[in-house]
Amino acid sequence: MVDHAAKENVNQVVDNGKGESRPEGGGRGYELPLLLFGGFRTLIDRLHARLATEGHPDLRPAHGFAMQAIGARGATASEIGRRLGVSKQAAGKTVDRLLALGYAERADDPTDARRKLVHLTPRGYAALARSAAIFDELRAEWAAALGADRVRDLEAALRNVVPEETAFRLDATSWLGAP
Repeated sequence: MVDHAAKENVNQVVDNGKGESRPEGGGRGYELPLLLFGGFRTLIDRLHARLATEGHPDLRPAHGFAMQAIGARGATASEIGRRLGVSKQAAGKTVDRLLALGYAERADDPTDARRKLVHLTPRGYAALARSAAIFDELRAEWAAALGADRVRDLEAALRNVVPEETAFRLDATSWLGAP
């Protein structure tokens, strides 16, 4: 689980609390990305809490991104790094951790003996399948809390404003200064 900063205002520079007028719709502009990120964090934190109780206590969010970057056909450390937007060395560290935890394995590339491919193990596939099922359960909880129509409307609205080519990118780690 990730540490929480209790009620700490991370936008102290922007939000000076002097009652500036809000744009139409009620929120300040900087609140939208923070709320979207907060929703993302909530889902990811709850996913990992569940995974921990179901036999995957060492999996971290970066591992899920890396397993997606490995894909069904496998990938080299360089390919994983490119897909994640991190250096080959950073990808290699994550891959080493996945190997140590039993979620991935290295093998010779059958088409090029100089290359080593990283593949998911049955444990890696099982963790991804379990993650997908838990995400379905979490989505159902949101639908129960907000209403199924509102959740569908939210998803449709996000599909309208998020460019298709960036909707499912894995390189979020590069935003936060990872090598």
